[in-house]
Amino acid sequence: MEPIIQVKNVYFDYISQQGEDTAALDGVSLDIQKGEFVVIIGHNGSGKSTLAKHFNALLKPRSGDVWIKGMNTKDDDQTWNIRQVAGMVFQNPDNQLVATIVEEDVAFGPENLAVPSAEIRKRVDEALQTVNMTDFATSAPHFLSGGQKQRVAIAGVIAMRPEIIILDEPTAMLDPSGRGEVMDTIHRLNKEEGITIVHITHYMEEAIDADRVIVMESGKIILDGTPREIFSRVNTLKSIGLDVPQVVELCSELRKEGFEIEGDPLSIEEMVNALCR
Repeated sequence: MEPIIQVKNVYFDYISQQGEDTAALDGVSLDIQKGEFVVIIGHNGSGKSTLAKHFNALLKPRSGDVWIKGMNTKDDDQTWNIRQVAGMVFQNPDNQLVATIVEEDVAFGPENLAVPSAEIRKRVDEALQTVNMTDFATSAPHFLSGGQKQRVAIAGVIAMRPEIIILDEPTAMLDPSGRGEVMDTIHRLNKEEGITIVHITHYMEEAIDADRVIVMESGKIILDGTPREIFSRVNTLKSIGLDVPQVVELCSELRKEGFEIEGDPLSIEEMVNALCR
């Protein structure tokens, strides 16, 4: 089956005010299958957000190609269709909310797609239910918590019925409880609705339950595998300035002290079981 996202040998540069080129993507290639939950990690400047913006044609390659459901992002005639397939959620929820009432905000996208009124009503109700925000339908967004605002932003994307949702550090400005709300929501969208998720983050714990973790450094993909495969490479991750999940760190330190721990625990439950064994 053809991947829903295909990236082939993509190069992209930013040009500074002084006219100097900075390579942000340096020959990136990857495929993402329909229904996958993929997390992309890397420190600031690694290229992860630049890559994410290529997935809904906000940016286009200097060379190489990106296909979204078979549509090339360089084809200007397909930009509108690509953005209907691939919705994007950004870091700051305040920058994404445009209306004074939650349900009007969620309706904004479908209205721009010229969806009939009755269908918009249905989509808004379903989207708010999906992110557990039905009780806040007539609230003003500025009264909501950060996590609630981000869930409204996600509902606005869901109402456009995308097959892919790209989330560019959506939890960076949230407290731990808000982060938990957003992560629960996007995992549910992936498992229950079959939506392909591409999640950019610098919180390692958010990568534990992904299908795949991609690690970027200096505009290149340097690691690509399951969370267990990636987080077993503690020294590699630390050498490029990345942390590892706390459980992985604890496991590594205990082994240095001579404890024998089976497998590569990622969660607290797995760690408890490994220690009990």
